Amino acid sequence: MWKYPSMPSPVDDSESAVEDYDELDGVTDVADLVEAAAAESPDKLAIVEAGGRSLTWSQLDDEVGRIATGLGAAGIVAGYRVMVAMGNRIEFVTTYLGVLRAQAVAVPVNPRATPGELARMVADSGSRMVVTDVDTVRAVREAVAILARALDGEDEDGGLEPELVERAVQPRVVVVGGTLLPGERSYDHLRADKARFVPPLQDPEKLAALLYTSGTSGRPRAAMLTHRALLANIAQVARVDPRMIHGDDVVLGVLPLFHVYGLNAVLGGVIRHRAKLVLVDRFDPQGTLDLIEDEACSVIPVAPPVFAYWRGEEHLKDRLGPVRLILSGSAPLSPELVDEFTQATQIPVHQGYGLTEASPVVTSTLISQKLQAGSVGAALPGIGLRLVDEAGRAPEGEDPGEIQISGANLFSGYWPDGTGGPDADGWWSTGDVGFLDATGDLFLVDRLKELVIVSGFNVYPVEVEEVIREVDGVVEAAVIGVEDPVTGEAVVAYVRTTGSDPGAVEAAVRAHCEQRLARFKRPSRVEIVDQLPLTVTGKVQKGRLRGMERRRALGLLE
Repeated sequence: MWKYPSMPSPVDDSESAVEDYDELDGVTDVADLVEAAAAESPDKLAIVEAGGRSLTWSQLDDEVGRIATGLGAAGIVAGYRVMVAMGNRIEFVTTYLGVLRAQAVAVPVNPRATPGELARMVADSGSRMVVTDVDTVRAVREAVAILARALDGEDEDGGLEPELVERAVQPRVVVVGGTLLPGERSYDHLRADKARFVPPLQDPEKLAALLYTSGTSGRPRAAMLTHRALLANIAQVARVDPRMIHGDDVVLGVLPLFHVYGLNAVLGGVIRHRAKLVLVDRFDPQGTLDLIEDEACSVIPVAPPVFAYWRGEEHLKDRLGPVRLILSGSAPLSPELVDEFTQATQIPVHQGYGLTEASPVVTSTLISQKLQAGSVGAALPGIGLRLVDEAGRAPEGEDPGEIQISGANLFSGYWPDGTGGPDADGWWSTGDVGFLDATGDLFLVDRLKELVIVSGFNVYPVEVEEVIREVDGVVEAAVIGVEDPVTGEAVVAYVRTTGSDPGAVEAAVRAHCEQRLARFKRPSRVEIVDQLPLTVTGKVQKGRLRGMERRRALGLLE
């Protein structure tokens, strides 16, 4: 059973490994914060879409209540899972918060996932309803059809493991806008005519959300985030001084809401401080700059690729005139790019380190004693941070070690059985390697696991390799991550074939990946090779492949 650490570890560099979220008096779920905001500032704008639609706090609270009521009328009871497969739009926010208020479990997923990926997540989570929009409904319909065949014993696609099918149910599909097919329901019909009272959540340890992440092995797994964990990280971030978000801020909502960074760090922070959120469905370098000017956005949370897209913009400083703070997270950002951007705009860029399993923010340079190149900051108040070596002991001096964290913001393990969560003393091993300096700042060094991060999204090589091996003519595949100036990292696949036409095999691999994998998971380059470097036990030596890529980057390899 997860519990808080009874006492700080000798290598715990935080003020305390325990964080209470009691400062949010009486609040037991994130939707409660909306009700409080509506009571305090009913006519203040809460959410604005780039297209012009908007909601005040009182309107948002009413919409959340109507969705919660409609979910109950549709048979969604406490603990049932509801998948949300939409882009950044008002209905995403109202559905997510409505699910929480109904004490069901939200399952936000990438709306650009392939039908096969969606089918797997629907089956794995046991979602009884999928709320989608016109941009994603086709993929959702295909996913539901795949699941229906599996439940009927006609799994021609062969993509769903038996254990997933065992806990799957055939979900109802709710569509925002667009034409309905038989059996589907419109969002307007889900939305009740009037919000009814829902008894407040009594136990914040109840599951609030399942967020899919690559975790530490194999296919993506869902991290189990409780109401306690979500609220704890919102409170921890709120204790950072100076604050990331003020009540009078206009916050750019370009980060996808299905990602924990956009969902809890941005949306949760906006709700906590009664700021205004400007929702953007897709990042466009020039269009987003226009929106920042038009809406006078003052806080810009982004992923590292944004800096590369804005690099060289002639009037960048003027176009970012309303901005007081830029926050970067979800993947490392090079010190050179930070310096170049700061010199060009005179706007501070603050970085942080976080994980889905931590709800997500762990560190921030906003609380560092001084800004240092390469640092991702110090641990937030209430978060324990320590390093351990291979033997589980503290490393010598400033030697690197595996990062372990503790705190009330941690997840409760991976769905469905809670495995892989914090240990008996509340510490969780991240699989990341870093070192701490004398001031308590964390510097990331490497990852113990082979995770590739593309534009802030996790790609686990095993999943891509399995898809590539399905292609005729492929004998073996090895996937690694390489540096990319735009996306941070890119996926590269080394493929050994049976000796057939290499060009045809490469084309077949690319075509198959387009069908089976989301865009960010697809290889940016496919290398057809005669042999892969192997260990004596037959394991691919990916370190040698990375060495080849480093030599290629230096121009030493064609």
